Amino acid sequence: MTNSIFIISIIVLSITIMICMIRAFIGPTKLDRLVVINVIGTKTIVLISIISFILRETYFIDVVLVYALISFVATTVIAGDWR
Repeated sequence: MTNSIFIISIIVLSITIMICMIRAFIGPTKLDRLVVINVIGTKTIVLISIISFILRETYFIDVVLVYALISFVATTVIAGDWR
């Protein structure tokens, strides 16, 4: 029962990531695109965490932490470059 809830969550997150990608392509400003890329990064972190929980593999948590750090640094670098 719980795995089916997680699988449904993965499907919903994947669909919303696709919708966010469409928004990133049609975003009118660079700031809109930056926010969408940040949202996609956050959703990807949650997606990997759910997969880690389903598979009961702890090394995915290390991947999530590194991905979150890279996403944060990239967002701050890009945001600081637009002044």
